[in-house]
Amino acid sequence: MEEKILKSKSIITSLIIALVVLLAVNCFLGMDYLRQRQKNEAVTSQITEVTQTLADTPEPPQDLEQKLAEAEASLADAQNALPRDINGTQVINAILKLADACEVKAIPLSTRPWSADNIGKGYYVFRINMAISGSFPQLNSFVSKLKNGEFESLVVESLSVSRVSTSSGDTVSVTGSLGLAIYTKFTSAM
Repeated sequence: MEEKILKSKSIITSLIIALVVLLAVNCFLGMDYLRQRQKNEAVTSQITEVTQTLADTPEPPQDLEQKLAEAEASLADAQNALPRDINGTQVINAILKLADACEVKAIPLSTRPWSADNIGKGYYVFRINMAISGSFPQLNSFVSKLKNGEFESLVVESLSVSRVSTSSGDTVSVTGSLGLAIYTKFTSAM
């Protein structure tokens, strides 16, 4: 009989241990389920927000492809606007020839050699300062033709004029200084 009691106690102990283990496993799985449910609710909330944001996002314009093509063409034109591999002598000669055509006296006072500029890698600038004189309409024509002339990348950095005298009629003689910069993209080593 003692054996039966011992067997019964060991079965009961085994059942209690199994029940405790089963209860512990059930608690662990229950906690894991609650954590996953919270994560699921957070992800569901994010999905709802993203869906709402996407619904609120306007449709792209129908002509987006055309606008992109136009922008790329404009960029290519801008990149090709800078002349390649011109030298300072060519620039000075062209400016002096234009001054003669406009009947303006132009004297190059100083130049700075081609040097890298901060507009981008491979771009260089040539600067020239000049003394100029002539009538006001002649100077105006000269500067206008410089800006719209042979060198599309020419920039008038400074211009100062002063009245010298009034000639016969309405013609006003002026003298001044002109600072120019010409940008280029060199393809050869400097």
